Amino acid sequence: MKNIAILCSGGDVSGMNPALKHFVEYSIQKGLTPYFVYNGYEGLIDDDMKEASYSDVSGIINRGGTKIGSARSQRFREKKYRDIAKQNLDARGIDMLVAMGGDGSFKALDIFYKESGVRFCGIPATIDNDINGTDYSLGVDTALNIIKVSIDAIRDTASSFRRAFVIETMGRDCGYLALISHLTSGSELCLIPEVDYDLKKYEQEFKKQIKNGRRYFIAIVSEGIKQDSSEISEWFESVIGMESRVSILGHIQRGGNPSTYDRLMAYKLVNKAIDGLLDGNQMSVICYTKSGFEFKTIEEVTSKKKELDPELLSYLERF
Repeated sequence: MKNIAILCSGGDVSGMNPALKHFVEYSIQKGLTPYFVYNGYEGLIDDDMKEASYSDVSGIINRGGTKIGSARSQRFREKKYRDIAKQNLDARGIDMLVAMGGDGSFKALDIFYKESGVRFCGIPATIDNDINGTDYSLGVDTALNIIKVSIDAIRDTASSFRRAFVIETMGRDCGYLALISHLTSGSELCLIPEVDYDLKKYEQEFKKQIKNGRRYFIAIVSEGIKQDSSEISEWFESVIGMESRVSILGHIQRGGNPSTYDRLMAYKLVNKAIDGLLDGNQMSVICYTKSGFEFKTIEEVTSKKKELDPELLSYLERF
């Protein structure tokens, strides 16, 4: 019987627990013994691993976050700690890993594979959806739905008080969350790192809209833009002439009950990852594109920054 382990690395996302549940179920179905690695690569180093069973994943499919914890490991950057991780895996006869995380996590495993021969498959899991080579990352759908609910709630108070609200989403240097939320919420302004902007070009139009009866504005901005959200809010007050507030959604975007779509994709991604390892894949990331599921190399997903869909960007530019 072969042994296989799963871990979470980097930021947690809703969808990890459904993935853990199916990992255990599908591994056993395929004749494998599943193991959990707790707290990411730190668990590999600290030997914080255990064989997983059905009871370990009972009742977790509706929970956000990850039951087995996650972490960003500085120690795993050092070879001496990677050697310890290899010894711990060998002691349990584990030679296959499934890792949920981002491109940094996959780079670390690429180095680990070349040193140790432990095969792995990466599952993109980040609400930022900023991993090159895949259109979808686990957790992004739930995050978008949380943002949607937040914007709809803020719109109620914005219209009641004749205010402009600047709503800041996560994303680091990727504006995906802000862009999709803008296109699906009917907001009046969207600012993302990928598109240069000049607030002056909005002044005349926004003042005209106020004169014609507009009671509020919703502006969605990504955390990676060149100005702070407070500066955008000040612009609404001092230039546009409307009282303004800032709402930074923050880590609320990473939690919550996983959406139906994230649960389904967790199921499919785990299936593909395990099947790929059993078919002999050595080191790959299972990606989802318009062509369907594809195994891609670490170099393909980490060699360059992800670019937003040109079609989606064209909608923003036309607006």
